This record gives sequence, structure tokens and C-alpha cells, in this order.
Amino acid sequence: MIDSECHLKSQPKIVILLCTFNGERFLEELLDSLENQTYTNWEVWAADDESQDKTASILQSYKERWPAGRLSIHIGPRQGFVANFLSAVCRVKTEAEYYAFSDQDDIWEKDKLERAVRWMRGVPNQQLPALYCSRTKLIDSNNQEIGLSPLFPRPPSFANALMQNIGGGNTMVFNRAARILLHEAGDDVPVATHDWWVYMVVAGCGGVVHYDQHPALRYRQHSGNIVGMNSNWLARLNRVRMYWKGCFRRWSDNNIIALRRLEHKLTPENKRTLDAFSQSRELGLVGRLIQLRTSGLYRQTWWGNLGLYAAVVFKKI
Repeated sequence: MIDSECHLKSQPKIVILLCTFNGERFLEELLDSLENQTYTNWEVWAADDESQDKTASILQSYKERWPAGRLSIHIGPRQGFVANFLSAVCRVKTEAEYYAFSDQDDIWEKDKLERAVRWMRGVPNQQLPALYCSRTKLIDSNNQEIGLSPLFPRPPSFANALMQNIGGGNTMVFNRAARILLHEAGDDVPVATHDWWVYMVVAGCGGVVHYDQHPALRYRQHSGNIVGMNSNWLARLNRVRMYWKGCFRRWSDNNIIALRRLEHKLTPENKRTLDAFSQSRELGLVGRLIQLRTSGLYRQTWWGNLGLYAAVVFKKI
């Protein structure tokens, strides 16, 4: 018992922010995979958006089964998954070195947290915002592997973050410095997704971002997914259709508004990048193309960058 307590004290604490809504079908598999982590100093802050199924009772049963303080249950804002996650970031009372997002229907690999913390502890300045994210294995409803999430070969940066998100929230672990920035921005920022927002904030405010090419979890693809993985041609075609309808331009509008809340924390270079991007969207075609090239904005793949230029040409960004 004494050895176990000493081991926990030597490990930085991680608070896992789990957001749920009608997740009874797969929730137990997720919670079991948390229980089986090789990294053991973690707590779960579960925010449930008033589920109408057995989600609440499943959470309660694990709370009673696990050691005291291991799992706390809270009521979410009931405004969708983005609001729930952002609210959890801002509301969580437990002080910890690191925080992690968790969806309700994935299965974590046993070393998920251990890999993240190993990288985190290598960050030379712990006052610097830091974000770990990773690739994922894709599985179906029966936990059968059906592929991998896209591999992103180029380095993370703010210039990339303005154009796309490279890390699913279910893979993300971030440090206290990053959480302070997110709390300062507030839980009402008008962003499309919480994970894309975290990438933009950490990269923009001079933090460090690590994309682990080793899959950290099994990401379940099923009909109940609110946001699925953009991993096949049909999904990509649907994404192009969303861009054509102006979704990406609206997302960019909102991202710029949100980032202005932390404008004083952006590095000078990244503030110039944000300003150039914001201004370029109102220029003529030639001006937009020139600004795109000079600002250094990019997506991770050749096809992605081709789509980016097409979006600029047709003013869909």
C-alpha cells in the first residue's frame, strides 16, 4: 500500500474530462480501458448532458466501484458536445499538472496516458503551454479494426492550425499552462469544435504541440457519432460539400473572433499571421492568393493544400 502511494505521488496528476450524452452502449468499454491504463495517477471529471438512457447509472456504478475521488459526476450545460467540453475545461476544480479529453465510446490503448506524459515531462519549460495528440486506430461498433486515421507528416504550427485540426480531442492531453489559457478565453467562444480550438490556442500562444504518429486509442466509427473521422473518399467529398456551402468560412469567422480574446497572448509572429489571414479574406482574388502564399498558411497534405487554394479562389475560406 505504501509503495503504491509513493508511486502515485511520483506521477503528475491527470484529470480526464469525460463528456457524455446517451452513451450507454459503449461507455463501460471506455471506462474499463481507463481503469487498465499503465499510468495510474488520474481522476475522471464526468459531465453528462442529462442523458435519457442508462449513462448516469453506469457512471454512478463505476464511481462506487472505484476508489473515493477517482470519478466525480457533474451536469453539463446541455448545449451540445462542444459546449460540454469547454465548460468542463473551465469548471473543473481539481488542480492537476495535466488534463485530457475523453469521448464516451472509444477504447484507450493501455499506454495512452503514459506516452503522453512521457513527452510532456520532456518539455523543458513547464510554464509553456503544451499539447499532445496522436493518430488513432479506427474500429467499428464491434471493436473490429477498419483502418487508421490520416497521417499528418508536416510539423504542427499556428499557420496550420488556422486551416485544420490535426488532433482528435479524444487523443489530447494538455498541461496546466494550456488549461489556464483556455479558461481565460472562456467556455462561450464560438468555435466549431473544442479540439481544433485547443490546437489553435496552444500553437498560437507560443506553446509546443506534439503529434504522435503512434495510435493512442481505438476510435469507434458508428452511426451515433456526432463527428466522425474524415478517413475515406466519401467523407472527404462530404467535407468538400460543406466547404462549398460556406461552412469553413463561417468557422473561420468564428475562430478569428475567438482568437481575438487571446490576442494579447499570441506571439508577435502568430498575431501577424492571424491579421494577414483575417485581412486577406476581404481582398480580391489576386490579393487573397498573394496573402495565402506570404502568410505561410498550409494544410498537411498535397490534396489538402490543393483544396485550400480552390477555397481561396472561390472565397470559401
